[in-house]
Amino acid sequence: MTYQSAIPTRPDTLEQPASQFDSLAQQHQADTLGMWVFLASEILFFGGMFMAYTVYRTAFPAAFEAASGHLNLGLGGINTAILLTSSLTMTLADDAVVARNRRATAIWLALTALLGTIFLAIKGIEWREEFREQLAPLFGRPFVFPEPHTDQARLFFSFYFALTGLHALHLLIGVVLVLVMLIFTLRDAPHLDAKVIIAGLYWHLVDLIWVFVFPLLYLAARHG
Repeated sequence: MTYQSAIPTRPDTLEQPASQFDSLAQQHQADTLGMWVFLASEILFFGGMFMAYTVYRTAFPAAFEAASGHLNLGLGGINTAILLTSSLTMTLADDAVVARNRRATAIWLALTALLGTIFLAIKGIEWREEFREQLAPLFGRPFVFPEPHTDQARLFFSFYFALTGLHALHLLIGVVLVLVMLIFTLRDAPHLDAKVIIAGLYWHLVDLIWVFVFPLLYLAARHG
């Protein structure tokens, strides 16, 4: 089942499409297509960063392995489990909104936003540790790492903060988006099913990006 076909229309309601569309179904399909185009641009953006990281990791395998060893694998693993769980709760929200179950939709959306917030809090703890250990080459801060890998480790942590920082920004936007969907659900806003499903597409993309970020930074660099 595609997301387009999963969005039912309700001819017996007072909902009307925007003036440029002939029907609600056409409007929903256009909205979904627009989101897919946006998601494709995001994949290209992160894909470029992943490619650059891979090139440098191939050039400096020993340094990247040593730098990766300073990351908190435990917290990274916990966050991975949290985001995978949030994908499940977002999917359940999609199913609930299609089934017209507003109460279940609200519960699953609230849980999704909560899990995203917990992820961000744990990531903040990680960043605080790395700042304290002087492993954050940001804003002119001193960077301390044993020779002979100091310069290459600085490059690794530059990628680390760029990738995790951009991901966290996208996740923060996702949390806000899910909370907006929660408000829409509580108010029984028009076109609710389409709105929630499209928001779900964005949330799943953010989760998918982390599925690549985690092994690249926490795992692959350790096992060159």
